[in-house]
Amino acid sequence: MRYENGVVNRDETGRDELGDGDRLPNIRVPPPGPESRRHAEQLARWEAPGINTLNADGVTCVWQSARGANVLDADGNRFIDLTAGFGVAGVGHRHPTVTRAIAAQSAQLLHGLGDAASHPLRAPLARALCRHVPIDDPQVYWAVSGADAIELAIKTSLLATGRHNIAVFDPSYHGMTLGALAASSRPRFRQPSSPHLHSHIRRAPYGCAPDQVEALLEDRTVAAVLVEPTIGREGVRLPPPGWLPALASRCRQFGSLLIVDEIFTGLGRTGKWFDIDHERVTPDLLCCGKALAGGLPIGAVVGSRALMAAWKSPGEARHTATFVAHPLACATALATLEVLEQEQIPARAARMGPLVADRIHPWPERFPSLAAIHGRGLLWGLVTREPAQARQLAHRAYHQGLLMLAGGAEGNVVQLVPPLVITERQLHTALTIIESILENDFDTGDLP
Repeated sequence: MRYENGVVNRDETGRDELGDGDRLPNIRVPPPGPESRRHAEQLARWEAPGINTLNADGVTCVWQSARGANVLDADGNRFIDLTAGFGVAGVGHRHPTVTRAIAAQSAQLLHGLGDAASHPLRAPLARALCRHVPIDDPQVYWAVSGADAIELAIKTSLLATGRHNIAVFDPSYHGMTLGALAASSRPRFRQPSSPHLHSHIRRAPYGCAPDQVEALLEDRTVAAVLVEPTIGREGVRLPPPGWLPALASRCRQFGSLLIVDEIFTGLGRTGKWFDIDHERVTPDLLCCGKALAGGLPIGAVVGSRALMAAWKSPGEARHTATFVAHPLACATALATLEVLEQEQIPARAARMGPLVADRIHPWPERFPSLAAIHGRGLLWGLVTREPAQARQLAHRAYHQGLLMLAGGAEGNVVQLVPPLVITERQLHTALTIIESILENDFDTGDLP
């Protein structure tokens, strides 16, 4: 083992430690180890607070390498990843089909000219994505991120309807750009930018009664209703049965568009290609991102040809970015869709979901710290009674070789969001570790 620039190097791939990404945890040095601590010092010196993600004790977990469902840190500790990199690594970290696509594309074209000139991968990617989206005669508008896709969807609804209001639900998370942030629910995120946020936002509780939805829409000034079919970051909450179809019906009744935010839930996460497929809902606009490109940034909005015609312009594009439809991201997105299809990843998540459910649904009755369990497929939330318990659970799991995120609207949800290629053995081991932590009825007083 040798170190360069404060980071441990092994071989080029980390394969000696990660194998095919199907290995169990191996903690060599109590994390965060000395190399992670040294890196944290550099972060604190050179990166602005807030973006450097230092934890309460001033140390961050430094990811050195990742493959499949495993992550290797800078100190040689191997973890099972239950974050999937915020849901990005749906087909696993560094899937060989994805990395081959990167190598092939990087030998030809690294960067193009965005909206001013195309490249050969764009049409095939749009066609491949549209095959799985439940919208008739679909077209794609490319974005550079999930939040950018939300901005695009909101703008599309304003252009297409001529209306000015947007209806959203609490809790929700749609991104940090100004339009997406205005639609998100958490006041702590919105408050610093509140003077500049879109003011024409109407809010209702997620899962609310139909008459509350009608109250939002009845004056016919709402261009679109924006909804996460399953709440993701803000707490992993499923909608009441029949609520999404009823919401779609109300949108049609009052002439508002239905925008579904599938950035977190789409592409197999909940056991279907898209979460709305569980209730056969047809949206007007569907936003996706995160897992779409297997690890590279890209986003997309899919809508009908008639709806997307609102973007026709005689001059320059009215929404674009330098890196839109980036050649490398398009190559990896095509590869990712190929993997999702050939390895039947959504169906695999559907099969794994009941394995998780059977194991964890009894936990709230067994463990005093847990209030509830929500989820399906490979998207689950462990709801603790106090936020400190969620933080402690994630903290202790980290020290035993699991990477998990604690948060949500109330700060009391630990997410289980593994790569969709996680093995049954890895999943069983991860749940056993979590269960052993919960059995100890842990004290929350020793958090750093």
